[in-house]
Amino acid sequence: MSRIGKELITIPSDVKVLVDGKNIHVEGPKGKLSAVIHDLISVSVNDNAISFSRPDDLKFSRAIHGTTRSLVNNMVEGVTKGFQKTLEIVGVGYRVEQKGEDLNLVLGFSHPVIYKAPEGVTLKALDSLKISIEGIDKQKVGQAAAEIRKYRRPEPYKGKGIKYAGEIIRRKQGKKTGK
Repeated sequence: MSRIGKELITIPSDVKVLVDGKNIHVEGPKGKLSAVIHDLISVSVNDNAISFSRPDDLKFSRAIHGTTRSLVNNMVEGVTKGFQKTLEIVGVGYRVEQKGEDLNLVLGFSHPVIYKAPEGVTLKALDSLKISIEGIDKQKVGQAAAEIRKYRRPEPYKGKGIKYAGEIIRRKQGKKTGK
């Protein structure tokens, strides 16, 4: 049995869960999310818990069992609390500005980079060196953070670039002088 898949998901009192065939809809105080459940997995909603089961012990069935449970758990957590990622900008002359819902990133290129917020994601420039990304869909929040980070990844010699808050950049020594 999958260790993650066999755990029940407790449904908070302010969240509604509806299973419609192979579709699952979760509605909470922050919004609505829906997903399609794989054909091998069966979902049952009891009093205040969601449980998942699979028909056999094949490797793929075990994998999709735990994955499905994690995805639905993230949906329940997203509509109640939401998700947030914070990015930090390191480097002389690098900065970020808020332009409506979009971000204007100055990252040492000959032009400013404008990042448009995806649907369901809120971008905030906390100050000129920090970006907050918030939303109810964990995948969209993580994808937006990865796309912004991709513009200028942290480099290992000086540590300049865009990094996740709390990320540790392994530094290299650099060139040594002659004899």
